[in-house]
Amino acid sequence: MEDDGEPKQSSWAYLPDVCLSHVFRWLDDRDRSRAALVCKKWSCTMHSGSLWRCRTITFYGQPSRARTLEFQSALWYTKKFGKYLKRLEIKLSNPYNAPCIKKFQVIMRGLLSHLGKCNSHLESLSIKYLELDCLIWKNVVRAQFIKNLAAFLKRMSNQLDYLNLKGARITLEEGCELLNSLSSLTNRSFISEINIEDFFSLHLSVYSSALFHQTMSKFHRLTILTFNYNCMSDELLDILREHSSHSLCTLNIKCHIHDPHGQVVSGMSWANLVKRAPKLNVNFFFERVMKHDHLARILLVEIPVRSISLRSCYFSDPDWTMRPTLTNLLPAYWHGLQKLTLELNNDHELLDNELLQLILSCKRLLFLKVWAFLSVSFMERLLQNRAERKCILTTIKVRIYTAQDDSTEEERLLADIYRKFKYLIDSELNYFVITYPMV
Repeated sequence: MEDDGEPKQSSWAYLPDVCLSHVFRWLDDRDRSRAALVCKKWSCTMHSGSLWRCRTITFYGQPSRARTLEFQSALWYTKKFGKYLKRLEIKLSNPYNAPCIKKFQVIMRGLLSHLGKCNSHLESLSIKYLELDCLIWKNVVRAQFIKNLAAFLKRMSNQLDYLNLKGARITLEEGCELLNSLSSLTNRSFISEINIEDFFSLHLSVYSSALFHQTMSKFHRLTILTFNYNCMSDELLDILREHSSHSLCTLNIKCHIHDPHGQVVSGMSWANLVKRAPKLNVNFFFERVMKHDHLARILLVEIPVRSISLRSCYFSDPDWTMRPTLTNLLPAYWHGLQKLTLELNNDHELLDNELLQLILSCKRLLFLKVWAFLSVSFMERLLQNRAERKCILTTIKVRIYTAQDDSTEEERLLADIYRKFKYLIDSELNYFVITYPMV
């Protein structure tokens, strides 16, 4: 057989560009840079804009050598391919002193300045858990960081569609300054999703602030808004009805024990908003706000509630009882509730019957997560009702608290229950149930 003198091509050489790009997406920065040295075609793939649309940069407070190299690489590639960037997430992990925060502020100033000049595609920005009220944020450094971030948001305001500043813990004036940056060019903003959960410092009565209401009135196309209940007021609901009712789909509302939540919000204000925003769903997340009278002021029947999460976070209160909430408040949402999370330290208050009755009354309930003192027989009764199609649950996650060190007998009973309903669990349910000693 004659040798034609031509080297035999690898099958990789004939791989279509779209397939090669897909392979590159699975590689980290280091492996991509090595792959780009193989040939001209692979080098061109490395510089394809589709590979650099999403980036996550993690700034570690106490980095190892490997994490330092990872951060430096991520920062370098973000700047090099910044013009392609559409979604950027910045994480500040465990900052431990003021010099560390100062370094972060300087790096962010350079990065935001660079992206502000070269990028015209950024749609999503997430910088979570800044905790600007911590002492390690010196006043000058915090003020400079906010100034740089506000300038960046102003530059990106015409294109940014999603902003997540969860956990910023900022003053009312500084927070409104950042949010106003999104509308400073046209006096109105068309961003569609904002997460300002834990955005303001603790204990602030944001709901009474005219500055906050003026700021929120500049948003005209919100579809998803995530915030704390200390921002909630009749004025805010009226603003959402007037400016965003045509687009508004979801309100995620967190109510924490340390945030003011005693304000009175009218059911009529909710009804007026729902009338103008028929697609609206509301998700409530309560942390240590468990007393019936507190919840009754908030959970009004006019609200189109889709999800409720009640967490006591292991705290117990001898004056608190869960039964009225299960029997009087939550059944009002039988027609719309799809997700229920209960993490309760209900101690000696058995809730099996009340909880089961609530589940059966909620005709659209798909997700159930319960951490509470329950009897094991509750699970058998629940699964029996599910097998008889009396409810439509697809996810069941239960942690049964016990007051005993040894839960061997309860575990045996749970195993028997699982075997009895194995056909149902394996075919139709996302199911996880355990016992958990609380001693």
